[in-house]
Amino acid sequence: MRNDGETTALDVNWLLCFCAWLIAFVSTLGSMFFSYVMEFAPCVLCWYQRICLFPLVLILARGLFPFDPKASKYALPLAGVGWCLAAYHSLLYAEWIPADMQPCTQGVSCTEVHIELFGFLSIPYLSLIAFTLLSTILIVLQRRTPV
Repeated sequence: MRNDGETTALDVNWLLCFCAWLIAFVSTLGSMFFSYVMEFAPCVLCWYQRICLFPLVLILARGLFPFDPKASKYALPLAGVGWCLAAYHSLLYAEWIPADMQPCTQGVSCTEVHIELFGFLSIPYLSLIAFTLLSTILIVLQRRTPV
């Protein structure tokens, strides 16, 4: 039988995993909304970020029932690669990286402006925020759970 300290720690760890799953799930829904409802075609970097994001919904959901501390171990590499791609995409979008270094030479441009929420939050920045939150939560969860 567990004492109250172990139960509380398990509850906090489960809540962290749930928050990570919720961020991945809402981000996936947002991505699908932009593609299928708003009909914004994704660029190459958006596709690569989706490759990192979509499996996180399943990995983190599997880690919730029953709680599996190893979920962060499997999810963190995807979130890290997604963060790197989102950071590169955001730097391209902000024009800190020259346009000739963008991988989107054919099709949709990586720097195309589709939306800007509140006057500055574009799709690349929303992706960077999501992957930053995911990576941070997963790092905290991994440090809290001995695997």
